[in-house]
Formats: sequence, structure tokens, C-alpha cells
Amino acid sequence: MFPFSNPMIPFFENAKKVASNIPAYGEKGEYTVDMFSSDFPQFYTKTEEEGEAVYTPLVPEAMLDQFIDLANDSVLPSRWGAQWRYAAGLFVAHWSALYLQTYSDGSLNAQSVASGASQTGNVSMASMGDTTVKYDNGSIDAGTEKWGTWNATKYGAQLATMARMIGIGGMYVI
Repeated sequence: MFPFSNPMIPFFENAKKVASNIPAYGEKGEYTVDMFSSDFPQFYTKTEEEGEAVYTPLVPEAMLDQFIDLANDSVLPSRWGAQWRYAAGLFVAHWSALYLQTYSDGSLNAQSVASGASQTGNVSMASMGDTTVKYDNGSIDAGTEKWGTWNATKYGAQLATMARMIGIGGMYVI
């Protein structure tokens, strides 16, 4: 377009890249098991051994490592800024809570596995005579058409709310 080389082009290209909010290639978080155990102790049991506190994760370590790896790939520091650690922790807590909702030491048959995995909403009506229980599944389904299962746990709902706040305001890049 120009008959000469413009020395400002690299600066404009870099500004466009930053404004587009596209993460750097290979960017990952560095959230760890130690951070999670410190930030979310409710996912650990505490016992005393020889006068020392020992914390054992309620989620199997292999699964917890998977959730942390997924958080590090999904919750990027460049997008979350100062809220990154809490957001990554909420991400891991959400997936851990979903896992624990279906956890069992073992099952007798496929039906018991399937019944443990079914979605139920909040009890909206209960009566004692002739026993009636009515569930409101709207609380689980509300807003999930774009957010998947994030409303299925309080951790996920917090993360989705933060993501909406952090994502407020659009950017236009040519």
C-alpha cells in the first residue's frame, strides 16, 4: 500500500494482537495441588499422625491432577489478571465437586451407577401425607445453555459470574 516500509507496522501489529485478547501460543497457568489444598481445604480430610496434621484429598490424586491440568490449560493468567489464582481454584473445585457427586467406592451393578449420576434440582415442594416431592430443575438448567454444567455447583456459578464480569466490554480489532 505504501511505497515505503513503515517502521511503525510491527508496533501496530503487536497492539492489535494484545487487543484481540488471543493468548500467547502455549500459554498455561501454574496452579498446583498445594495452592488448591491451601485455597479449598474443604476438599481434604484432616487427621493427626504423631502430633502432625495430615491432609488427604477426598478426590483421588490422579483425578485431582487431571482437573488441575485442565484448569492450567483453560484459565489463563493473561485473561484473568489478579483473579487468576481464585478462578483456577474455582475451576478445580467445580470439577472436583461434580466428581464427588457421583463418587462411590464401588458399585453392585450398572443401575446403581446410573442412578447416582442423574441430575436432580432443588426440592420445590414436599408433603408428608402420601409422600410427594417435587423438584425444580430450572435452577440447574438456568443459564446453562451457554455455560454447560457451571451452574451445577456453587463453585462453577461463582466462576461463571466472574467470567462474565471479566469479559464485560468488547474489543474491535481490524
